[in-house]
Amino acid sequence: MDTTAFFEEHLSKHPVMGIFRGLSTSRTLELCEKAWEAGVQLIEVPIQTDEAVDTLRAVAEAAARHGSLVGAGTVTSPTLVQAAVEAGARFTVAPDLNAEVAREADRLGIAHLPGVATSTEIGQALALGLVWQKMFPAAQLGPDWAAAQHGPFPQVQFVATGGIHAGNAQAFLDAGVRAVAVGSAFADPEQIRRLAELTPAS
Repeated sequence: MDTTAFFEEHLSKHPVMGIFRGLSTSRTLELCEKAWEAGVQLIEVPIQTDEAVDTLRAVAEAAARHGSLVGAGTVTSPTLVQAAVEAGARFTVAPDLNAEVAREADRLGIAHLPGVATSTEIGQALALGLVWQKMFPAAQLGPDWAAAQHGPFPQVQFVATGGIHAGNAQAFLDAGVRAVAVGSAFADPEQIRRLAELTPAS
């Protein structure tokens, strides 16, 4: 799997990824529908419990009908990569940088988005061939962090995750972040409208 091409293809169309954690399957599907209607191409379902894996499977089936893709989040071990693929995930997302997880995702043919919060982690992810990286926790790191990291690492494509909503998303995109991951905002019609109008990084 060409991870760079995968995220470039899907997040360049609309710079928002949905992330729905710890919700019932029905509520997750409800929010997914709202996200898809707003133009979201990728949905992340964290899989920290067996119930969440079942939800991922249901969302993957619904996503296929919409022509969209779903991935698994909080993937912290090779075993979870395997569970994600079996449930229908087309990509994995991690809160950290774990080479074994990245290699297992590559072996199984799905894209991987590692979590980074330091220059060292960014460099290590690049050494693994991972240009697209999850900036986490984004709200605490701030837009200026992303702008500063693009000095030594201009090739990195950040997906800002953690504490992102319609009120601060554009600031991250303006700082050069390629996409933002948003969750609870999709329960608010006004935030959905504003998210749909976000301008990608130039």
